[in-house]
Amino acid sequence: MKVDLFDFFLPEELIAQTPLEKREESRLMVLNKETGETKHDIFKNIKQYLKPGDCLVLNDTKVLPARLFGVKQDTGAKVELLLLKQEKGDIWEALVKPAKRVKIGTVLEFGNGKLKATCKKEMDHGGRIMEFEYEGIFYEVLDELGHMPLPPYIKEQLEEKDRYQTVYARERGSAAAPTAGLHFTEALLEEIKEMGVSLAFITLHVGLGTFRPVSVEDINEHEMHAEFYQMTEGTARLLNEVRERGGRIITVGTTSTRTLETIAQKYDGRFQEESGWTDIFIYPGYEFKAIDGMITNFHLPKSTLIMLISALAGRENVLKAYEEAVNQKYRFFSFGDAMLII
Repeated sequence: MKVDLFDFFLPEELIAQTPLEKREESRLMVLNKETGETKHDIFKNIKQYLKPGDCLVLNDTKVLPARLFGVKQDTGAKVELLLLKQEKGDIWEALVKPAKRVKIGTVLEFGNGKLKATCKKEMDHGGRIMEFEYEGIFYEVLDELGHMPLPPYIKEQLEEKDRYQTVYARERGSAAAPTAGLHFTEALLEEIKEMGVSLAFITLHVGLGTFRPVSVEDINEHEMHAEFYQMTEGTARLLNEVRERGGRIITVGTTSTRTLETIAQKYDGRFQEESGWTDIFIYPGYEFKAIDGMITNFHLPKSTLIMLISALAGRENVLKAYEEAVNQKYRFFSFGDAMLII
């Protein structure tokens, strides 16, 4: 299957650069996965498409303010560092720019020395293993000095850090937000619960592989970056109960979808407490075992994300809906509008 099958025309001006003033006021396209029919609405009306007994599954990962701007201790040359994942303790894998200036033993300083990082190992593609030194609590220092690691297609500065967090974010560890959840407010989630819809939480820490383009012609040759996920016993029990009583499981975002499918594929459609790393790659031909529907944003052409939703709703249905979204001037990507596939 060729990657070009998932291409579509997207004018650059439709890439949302800033979030809307009110999260729940984004537009919502509802796509019928069987017929391909679409309907246009506002996200705050999502309740109209949910039923008592359904379950929404949300990813409660929290984005780290993981982009740091500093200098080399010896020369004062400017450097940028992006935390990718914690290896252990104060040792992290990170991307460094310009990478060629940072060799083993190089010390970087941030915030006039409030935070220091020493390069311990060089890796491919600008990757480095860095060991940090600081006083106090690392995450508090990071909150003070760090910036949100916005996707490369967003050029504007983010005024408020919390607009790149879901209102239910609590487990620190992501390099990017699970953006389908950005549309929810606490009040809207309460209203959804009150109508008899369960809320279940999983954790998947989003890696930068999420933005990595598919660079091979044949998608079967693409390798996904592994990401850490976790499902608690309570969530597993709730999802099994929903399934047994005939309720629908609707995931919020591709990250929640990939987590549920990873676990359900192992246990023949059932859910179990589990944590680990997943590199599951979902594209047309995949047989879903976990979910009945999904809330998602509008994705990049030729991305693994548009391949995933094409597996759920059919490639032709999705591309037709995307063409309609472009014509109707929907806002695309992280700060853009939403799609409900049911």
